[in-house]
Amino acid sequence: MSLANWARNGWLVEHRTSPQEIANLLGVADRDLRDAAVKDLSEDSRLSIGYNAALQCATTALAACGYRATRDAHHYRVIQSLGHTIGADANLVAQLDAFRKKRNVGDYERAGLVSETEAREMLAVARTLRKRVGEWLRKNHSHLLPK
Repeated sequence: MSLANWARNGWLVEHRTSPQEIANLLGVADRDLRDAAVKDLSEDSRLSIGYNAALQCATTALAACGYRATRDAHHYRVIQSLGHTIGADANLVAQLDAFRKKRNVGDYERAGLVSETEAREMLAVARTLRKRVGEWLRKNHSHLLPK
């Protein structure tokens, strides 16, 4: 199923992005990557912030492709779109989706759920995704990057 099919299903809407929006989204991701590395934060917070960095990267790629996710299952759709935008493999998408679920429990239901290892893994995945989205943008959508 393509992103156009997702839009026909009402999961995405067409969206015209700009170099400024792309810079802003990547700026949020970069800030969150720095913040997620702060050791004095709880593991729950570090995972949540790292997850947000990854989500902003995925949102950037989706915007570059001319779409944004609707509110219904927003995070899920943005993560799942990575296969269609940057060509992410199913393992990366599944890993991010597992972190999404872990983050939801930690943010809304129960504290102390995240281990140090999980917080580090989330940050590593987010850093890799940030690099990959940057490379993908340079190759496929360089007109959206600052001159």
